[in-house]
This record gives sequence, structure tokens and C-alpha cells, in this order.
Amino acid sequence: MLYLRKWLPALFLGMLLILAACGGGNEEGDSANGGEGEDNAETTEEKGTISIGMNNWAENVAVSNMWKIILEEKGYDVELKQVEKGFLYEALSAGDLDIGMEIWLPHTDKPFYEKYKDEIDWREEWYKGTELGLVVPTYMEDVNTIEDLKGSDAFPEKQIVGIDAGASIMSLTEEAISEYGLDYELAASSGPTMTTELKNAIESEEPIVVTLWKPHWAFAEMDLKFLEDTKKVYGESENISYAARKGLEEDQPEVVKWFDNFMMDDQQLGSLMSSLNEADSPEEGAQKWIDEHQDVIDEWTK
Repeated sequence: MLYLRKWLPALFLGMLLILAACGGGNEEGDSANGGEGEDNAETTEEKGTISIGMNNWAENVAVSNMWKIILEEKGYDVELKQVEKGFLYEALSAGDLDIGMEIWLPHTDKPFYEKYKDEIDWREEWYKGTELGLVVPTYMEDVNTIEDLKGSDAFPEKQIVGIDAGASIMSLTEEAISEYGLDYELAASSGPTMTTELKNAIESEEPIVVTLWKPHWAFAEMDLKFLEDTKKVYGESENISYAARKGLEEDQPEVVKWFDNFMMDDQQLGSLMSSLNEADSPEEGAQKWIDEHQDVIDEWTK
């Protein structure tokens, strides 16, 4: 017992020193690790929210969903807002939307351009060489021009299947009905509804005439032809550009730079639209295309 009492203080002091050393080492290590952890897990600064107005055209849905994923991967929050064409321009001019992906100039969207030319930031083209007008299946051999509709008895319902009522192609078709003196009704629907009716008619080899445009995946999957527009109501070939709200370039210069770099050819846009059309959702189709074309996206976002 005496031996134990003699050495107990020394043992106790030794334990205290060991604990102090361990504690000090942990404190130092925590400090070092904490500093390193803060460096490695650097707080991502919020880059903000980008709102994109999306009308229900196949190529617009495709590129809008594609850009949503690209921007989100770069750290932005992105809102896709379904809009009709007329509201798109109104919202851009009011600053309620940041970007509109589909501006057809110089002809189709000319009325919108003239109305809002000083209130919207009109930006770069991303696709060249569009076409739009009235389209029928190629098996309708006797209908090749818009004039042919007037004298044809192939369309007992005398109906043109259209898309969204506010779309520019709808107002142009109303003009075409008047210019060509057609006794036809223009039935408003939506892009998906129009293509569904077109598919169903082709499966039954029934007559149908629709409002349609290039670029569109339908031309890759169905045998179709544009009716010759001798009066040029639908205008010449155009280009698709994007537009932004005033001030976006100052607020989000990186995004505007990327969108200015953005350009797609027929093969790229066609494959993107096909990817969406074959997928279970637009997001899934867009992601698949992105994964297969990262080199293209790197060029846009460099």
C-alpha cells in the first residue's frame, strides 16, 4: 500500500499529461482538418435563377429542357415557364421572363418585333434555315400547292389542324385562308395534339392538312411535304434566335455569353428532338443527348 501511495501521484500526473497531449493533438488536428474541410467543401455561391419561357413547339421544348439541365449543372436554378408566343414577348418586355428561346425573324415574328423592338434585348441566332406552312402526307399526290386545297374534295371536313391559338403560324394561316380564298376552318389545338392527329391520319392513310414547320422531328418519322405557297404568305426561309429581358446581360453575363455561343445544325437539333420524342420525359431525353454531346456543350459554355 505504501508503495502504491508513493507512486500514485506520479501515475496520476502522467495520465493528465497524456490526456493533455492527446487533447492538444486533437485540437490541432481538428483545426487543421477544419481548415482543409472548409477549403475542400467551399460554399457554392448561388448564381441565381434563370427563367425561360417555353412555348409548345417541339424544338423549343427540346432546347429549353436541354439548357435547363446545362445551367443547373453549372450552378443555376432554372424555371421553365409554359407560355404562348404572344405572352412570351409581353413577359420579356416586362422583365417577368429572362429568356425566350424561339424568335423567328425576319418574317414570322415580325409583328412582335415591331411592337417590342425597343423593350426586349434581341440576341444571337442559334439555328439557320427554317421553313413553315401547310403540310400534308406525301401519299396525297394530287395536293401539292395551297391552291390545290381550294378545288380538292379530299378534305370533307374542310379543316386545317393547327397548334396554339397565339402562335405566329396560326395568324399566318388565317391570312393564307383569306389570301387563297379557302373555305376551311383553322382548328386550334397544341403541337402534341396536332402531331398525334397527323400520326393517326397517316396510319389510316386518311387526308389531313396541318400547320407545321422545320425543324421538327415529324419530318424524320413521317413522309410529309409542304404545300407550295405561291403567294409567299408564310415568307421565305428564316432563322431562329433567342431574346432576353433588358438588363440580363449585366445581371448574368456568363449565361448571355453561353447563349450567344449557342448554335445547332440540322443533325444536332434533329437528334435532340428525336431523343426527347423517344424518351419517357423531356428531361430524360435531353439528359441522354447531353451525355452524348458533351464536346458540343463545352464549346458553347467555354
